[in-house]
Amino acid sequence: MGTMEQRISLITLGVDDLARSKAFYEALGWKGQEVEETVFIQAGGLAVVLWGRAALAEDAGIEPVPDRTAFGGIALAHNVRSPGEVDEIMVTAQAAGATITRAAQPTSYGGYAGYFADPDGHLWEVAHNPGFALSEDGALTIPDFSRTSPADT
Repeated sequence: MGTMEQRISLITLGVDDLARSKAFYEALGWKGQEVEETVFIQAGGLAVVLWGRAALAEDAGIEPVPDRTAFGGIALAHNVRSPGEVDEIMVTAQAAGATITRAAQPTSYGGYAGYFADPDGHLWEVAHNPGFALSEDGALTIPDFSRTSPADT
């Protein structure tokens, strides 16, 4: 029996208006390619895909949830190198049409973070966590928690 490799290749976000969502992510500085009513955005070692909510639900074999404002139990995170970057991105996101759901503030782990919802209600956390190293290309490395306490991260 095969096992699933520990990685994510694509994150697909169901959207109500593809053009609006593409414009929102472009206003954040992200560039995508539109192919067959889908937008593919390279995001480090994975891709974010914008696809019509109804088409995504049909592809997955489920009924779309009628109340898209309901919390779906998932948040995407974008870690940065400094608290100032958190503030800059939150301002940019709000100007692009995001709803700030929690203003950036100090965290319990010694970092600094805030949340926004994109125009389709997808939650994004923008965080500076001094315990999570970011490589030059932005890849995050989770520390070995057996060597440190979670409070140190």
